[in-house]
Amino acid sequence: MLDLLLDLIFPRRSLAGQTGTYITREEFSKLTPFPLRLESSVLRTMGLKHLDRIVAAGSYAGAPLLRRAIYTWKYGRVKGMGEELGKLLIDVVPILYADTKKCVLCPVPLHWSREFYRGFNQAEQLATILSDSANIPMVRCLRRMRATGFQARRRGIERRQSMSDMFRCALNPMPSHIILVDDIMTTGATMDACAKELKAHGAKWVGGLVLAKG
Repeated sequence: MLDLLLDLIFPRRSLAGQTGTYITREEFSKLTPFPLRLESSVLRTMGLKHLDRIVAAGSYAGAPLLRRAIYTWKYGRVKGMGEELGKLLIDVVPILYADTKKCVLCPVPLHWSREFYRGFNQAEQLATILSDSANIPMVRCLRRMRATGFQARRRGIERRQSMSDMFRCALNPMPSHIILVDDIMTTGATMDACAKELKAHGAKWVGGLVLAKG
């Protein structure tokens, strides 16, 4: 009933302005994943010491339609857009780790104040969609201890410094193989801080799965 009421007040519009849907079939076909895979050897050169692999469904800079969809979803607070974007991760998760039966999904946690402001945790929405579609358990392994402000304006070293002691383990025992899920990776500092905490509490392998690499 609430969804019906919201649709009446705020009609769904696609990226091209078509009513009734957030993304048309034509638009979604243009959002077909073009995966980017970063191995640990590359991640170490980026200053990321704890992640084992990262896979992005696409490039934030090189895919204007994907960039616009993510922006509309997060900053326009159009939660329904995330339901469509989450489908992009289904085909690329085996590129991150072939035997997904060994893995659990862990959404990167938002601070409660940011989640309250936005109305949802975008990482958790993606992880939920992927969990339901790919039959991979979703587990909330971490808590975020404080808000950091908007990270988009910060450089890599500033992000890494702001991430110090940001996350705390929220699960015992810790699963051995964990896939961190988030919307965008820019410097990777947030995911690497998550991986550090997860490995400190028993995780053997931690990868990152995102919609877009910035």
